[in-house]
Amino acid sequence: MDHNSSFKPSLRLIDATMLVAGSMIGSGIFIVSADITRNVGSAGWLIFVWLITGFMTLTAALSYGELSAMYPKAGGQYVYLKEAYNPLVGFLYGWSFFTVIQTATIAAVGVAFSKFMAYLVPAVSEDNILLKIHTGVDSVGQARFFTFNAAQGVSIILIVLLTFINTRGIKSGKLIQTTFTLTKLLSLFGLIVFGFIALKGDVWHANWTNAWSLHSLNKDGSFSIYTTIAALGAIASSMVGSIFSSDSWNNVTFIAGELRNPKRDIALSLFFGTLIVTIIYVAANIVYTAVLPLHDIAYAAKDRVGVAASQSIFGNIGTVIIALMIMVSTFGCNNGLIMAGARVYYSMAKDKLFFNKAATLNKNSVPGYGLWIQCIFACLWSLSGKYGDLLDMISFVVVVFYMLTIIGIFILRKKHPNAERPYKAFGYPILPILYIIMGLAFCILLIKFKPNYTWPGLIITLAGIPAYYLIMRNQKPAEDI
Repeated sequence: MDHNSSFKPSLRLIDATMLVAGSMIGSGIFIVSADITRNVGSAGWLIFVWLITGFMTLTAALSYGELSAMYPKAGGQYVYLKEAYNPLVGFLYGWSFFTVIQTATIAAVGVAFSKFMAYLVPAVSEDNILLKIHTGVDSVGQARFFTFNAAQGVSIILIVLLTFINTRGIKSGKLIQTTFTLTKLLSLFGLIVFGFIALKGDVWHANWTNAWSLHSLNKDGSFSIYTTIAALGAIASSMVGSIFSSDSWNNVTFIAGELRNPKRDIALSLFFGTLIVTIIYVAANIVYTAVLPLHDIAYAAKDRVGVAASQSIFGNIGTVIIALMIMVSTFGCNNGLIMAGARVYYSMAKDKLFFNKAATLNKNSVPGYGLWIQCIFACLWSLSGKYGDLLDMISFVVVVFYMLTIIGIFILRKKHPNAERPYKAFGYPILPILYIIMGLAFCILLIKFKPNYTWPGLIITLAGIPAYYLIMRNQKPAEDI
């Protein structure tokens, strides 16, 4: 027999928690604070952006606990949306997840691994162009080229390697995930401890003297004061980076079918994992303000705040330390994303809304076909070089789907009031409502102040509507036979 009919429930609470934390922590915490600082201009507001993002993440995770306990099976958020609304809404999430959310994130994390590996092995730098093909001219007559650099090559090798490992069974993926996540948590903890030991009194005092003055910070040291509405827009714009860095916590819901006690452990792992990461993220940013002047955070070379902080703490060896930390971090992050993503396609294929072969498990009881399809798409995004732009644009859609899922808790309590709920959303209805209000404010402010971060993601999502009806139409003849 080449196929198994069911998943093997072999994951424990520690494995699930490491998947939550490991999928969240990639390279973002070492980079996005630069853009946040440019937008808000002060230490207090930098920390506030991370705190409010952490609060939203924790609130959403605690709410998802109820849904994961009600539907402890592969597919997670896709299943919750389908059950609360209808198959179309579930499909639109799965469509966005496959076309951009998961696959472009895998590509971005893979290239981040390559970029920091280049500190140790310069030959794998993105500046090392391996292939350059002329593709025509643009509208102003400039020549256009398709280029393939060494960083993209390493990213593709990494994605293929981790995909192969995960096709060997859940235990292989679990071992990598738990080992690498524990390593990066300890590394980040070490960076934070040594950062506080290396605290520079004059830098700390300067950064926190006017900690709550909200303004944009310019490269020449000048700043621009916001109006009240523009200030809200700056906060929302800043949160694009922190939300992306805190995303993918929901990946554990996709592998519910492989947990030994999913009704209990998914909710607990969501809470513990998001809490650990929130504490680490806030502490890391406090360390940044303790060792780097605010201007150096905002305008770190190529936004690599982690590198600048590590050099300040450890000296010249700091570059090597942070490069190794980020390589471990991104390797483990991509493993979690790759492992969990294929379970969504498995559930969609079971509903005949994805390639039929993705509904089968291989001899190792994992969705091998789904893993390889995901691998191909992620590799294509690595080749395109456009994943970074798309991830900025997709943050809006990600939050919209989170809001819809949390609204689904209210819908399901009305539709199925007597359904078994081993765990109920903490703080219901106040915390879920608060998340919806905050998410709605974030989305409205982005539409107003950063429309280029909203409409591309919406277009990609809405393109799933004709795709859904085309799939449904093609199913009908088969059903009639």
